[in-house]
Amino acid sequence: MVSVSVSRLLTVILFLFVGTAFANTNTVSSSNTVTTIDKTPPTASSPSMNTVNSDICKTGVAGAVQTQVLGISSGLTIRDKNCEMLKLSRMLYQQGLKIASVSVLCQDKRVWVAMKNAGTWCPIDGKIGEEAKELWLASPELRPDFEDLELEEPQQEFSDADHIALYKTLFLITTGLLLF
Repeated sequence: MVSVSVSRLLTVILFLFVGTAFANTNTVSSSNTVTTIDKTPPTASSPSMNTVNSDICKTGVAGAVQTQVLGISSGLTIRDKNCEMLKLSRMLYQQGLKIASVSVLCQDKRVWVAMKNAGTWCPIDGKIGEEAKELWLASPELRPDFEDLELEEPQQEFSDADHIALYKTLFLITTGLLLF
């Protein structure tokens, strides 16, 4: 996670400084001598990243920075985990392993929550349907969305007395502001 953030930051910085440099060559002539001053800076070339093949779940990023003294060029590939998950699931489904295919997709918490909300629980330990539901409810720590469950706090219900006290306080504050 950190390496991807650092890579993205480096890429943005590289693209900020990327530009086309055109150097002029100055020629001074006289009747007998010709003096040529060549100030053309060397160029940093980025490696070509060929990821045209649709069967690769990676994206190529390359960049270069060139000054008059130093040139730096770099390239890297970024792994797309969502693409890998979809490819694995598709291959399992094509081989007739439908439950295994759904199980691979259920590793993503968005899919897991969608399946739960639809009433179709994700397979677990070879169990499907109501048996899977019972196992998921018995072992919530195995759920992909378990971290989100821990963060949720129960909503506090206000009683009528709490609402009345709140309205009285708001009334006093607004009345005080209007008077002063």
